[in-house]
Amino acid sequence: MRIVTGLGLAVVLALAASPAARAADGKIAVVAAENFYGDVARQIGGDRVMVASIMNNPDQDPHLFETTPSIVRQIADARIVIFNGADYDPWMDKLLKAAPRPGRSVIVAAELVHRKAGDNPHLWYEPATMPAVAQAFAAALSAADPAGKDGYAARLATFLASLKPIDDKIAAIRTRYAGAPVTASEPVFGYMAGALKLTMRNERFQLAIMNDTEPSARDVAAFEQDLKARKVRVMFYNKQASNKIVLHLVELARAAKVPVVGVTETAPPGLSFQDWMLGQLNDTDKALAGPSS
Repeated sequence: MRIVTGLGLAVVLALAASPAARAADGKIAVVAAENFYGDVARQIGGDRVMVASIMNNPDQDPHLFETTPSIVRQIADARIVIFNGADYDPWMDKLLKAAPRPGRSVIVAAELVHRKAGDNPHLWYEPATMPAVAQAFAAALSAADPAGKDGYAARLATFLASLKPIDDKIAAIRTRYAGAPVTASEPVFGYMAGALKLTMRNERFQLAIMNDTEPSARDVAAFEQDLKARKVRVMFYNKQASNKIVLHLVELARAAKVPVVGVTETAPPGLSFQDWMLGQLNDTDKALAGPSS
């Protein structure tokens, strides 16, 4: 996915108007580019942090995100910043350079799991990502607030333990369905599909949609044939960024009785990261259990 945004006069004005970096009631100000990272920050930081998540609307197409002056002020005030990297949220690099702050800790998920621009940027579906982000965040909090170190360590341990149901579900699906052919509109669920050992088809089509380019007629035809002939067990699609071609394929999948699983790039309101992931895994398990012939 590519997000294009500008940093113009609004940024300069916002920075000029920004007060000294300090969270309310002495809490540590944290900004997360995406709301699932913000949720993890809240779980570990508890009542000693004030977390703002920039991308937090599940009805918003992440491809159309635009920076605003209020976001610039949040970045300027932040003691700790968490973002995805791998060119998923390139506007964060620009904002951090435009709003420098001595002593600020910056956690980039892509750096923690050794991913770079050009790799699949949907890193939160990679099971190794959130433990790495959580550990880095707890370390940054402990450095910024030594008095809260024991609490951060305890909440980190609780968070890591809470991922076990997700790991168990991944293992169970992998045991039952490893090698099952599936397809997707975009590689949003790609890392998780890899962890499940599913065989992903139509990857050229997915990359075209992710990069906002027109998929070739040949790739569209191959995708359509996979659905019509039921060569795939499940179709995953990004519910937040579905164009006419994708919606056509979703309708075709349903007509062919190929189960369709919607996934998102933003966690739904009121759901923890754990509940969000487990819900999508349960949907995947149910879809894979459907008739395959």
